[in-house]
Amino acid sequence: MTVSKRFAARAIALTVAVVAVLGVKAGIYHSKAKDYEESLKYSYTSAIEDLSQSADSINSTLEKELYAGTPLMHSKLSAQLMNYASNAKATLTQLPIESMGLSNTYKFLSQVGSFSQAMSEKLARGEKLTDDEYKNLKALHDYSQSLSDTLWELNDRVNSGQTLILPDDEKKGAELIGDSSEIKDYENSFENYPKLIYDGPFSDNILEKESSLLKSLPEVDEDTAKQKCIMTLGINAKDIPNTSTESGKMPSYRFYDDNGGVCCAITKQGGLVSYFLKSRRVNSTDITNDQAIGYAEKFLETLGMVDMESTYYEVYDNVCTINFACVKNDIIMYTDLVKVQVDMSDGGIIGYDARGYIVNHREREKGNGVISPMRAAKEISPVLEQGSHRLCFIPTQGGREVLCYEFECTSDSGRKVLVYINAKTAAEEQILMITENSSGVLTI
Repeated sequence: MTVSKRFAARAIALTVAVVAVLGVKAGIYHSKAKDYEESLKYSYTSAIEDLSQSADSINSTLEKELYAGTPLMHSKLSAQLMNYASNAKATLTQLPIESMGLSNTYKFLSQVGSFSQAMSEKLARGEKLTDDEYKNLKALHDYSQSLSDTLWELNDRVNSGQTLILPDDEKKGAELIGDSSEIKDYENSFENYPKLIYDGPFSDNILEKESSLLKSLPEVDEDTAKQKCIMTLGINAKDIPNTSTESGKMPSYRFYDDNGGVCCAITKQGGLVSYFLKSRRVNSTDITNDQAIGYAEKFLETLGMVDMESTYYEVYDNVCTINFACVKNDIIMYTDLVKVQVDMSDGGIIGYDARGYIVNHREREKGNGVISPMRAAKEISPVLEQGSHRLCFIPTQGGREVLCYEFECTSDSGRKVLVYINAKTAAEEQILMITENSSGVLTI
């Protein structure tokens, strides 16, 4: 059989056209990849510079704290420090914390403002700082100085293009800053970091709190934990080829993929899902907030967590983060918290954190000496209109918990206010104001 010259010419033309189209597509994909690479580089570079500036502010404010002589000045400086530390933590989340090994840095930023505030409140009560507390302030200042120097060195190297490793490298898509010896040295320096025990939410006695829930549960092996992870996330074993362990007060198996897209921790005691995260870009909101809460509730039911009540939620970047609290015997326990993140484009569960629940959950009783709701209501401001009330356990800054009556009130301007009255002493423990808008329901 012979092939005509006309047919051969057409075949050649078609082949050339296909190759041309493929070449154009390849060029487009390459261009998009390049744009993404540049965007990622700018994002990381900007975050490191902002973090460096925050570290500078923390360093100078801590030094001023060492020189402050009055409670009023300590109060002003601690407020500034809380703000700088909060900004630094927010910036830090823009970087691959796990890949860069910044866990100690994150803890430092969590503690520095909280510790300063606790010292300020102590002085305001007329007490004096001890020698050990001054030593701890000095140690925090030294670490902040080291952090500032480290970050500026890294900033200079990133700006020169020496250390940024991008998605197409040998790390198989890992979006991370390069192998920085400065960061490693700084993280390793925390070997002599002081143990900070104070009346605040990031005190070491709280961060190292053991779970009474896990103590009574049997230990599971790695294979059993991995099966729990696979079932919970609805994925295949090949999707999480890597395994590591987490130590501390909640020893866990950690399963993750090669590019930081999925990670999940399962406790060694009991095989409970501690947390998981599915990193993805969510580009739209196609479900309502109520629907998102419904998806989260159904997910918790699959884990056997049926005594949970949604409290507050927030929608940000098309992801709804919902807080759930445990309810037993008509008492809501704000200490036993679970956070669930829902993809607002399809209702998928992309984030879960039950560490607060696992650490705090246990059987509780009201105990004796509980005052009546009428007695508690007498402590509420007369400018508030009282509504419904319920019993609850709320956390204190020092890691304890208090049984309170929660009163839902309304101000004359229509503002919703929650007032917490100690159910045994009638002390006014806390006041929260509710903010409601299209992005969620939050308290301040």
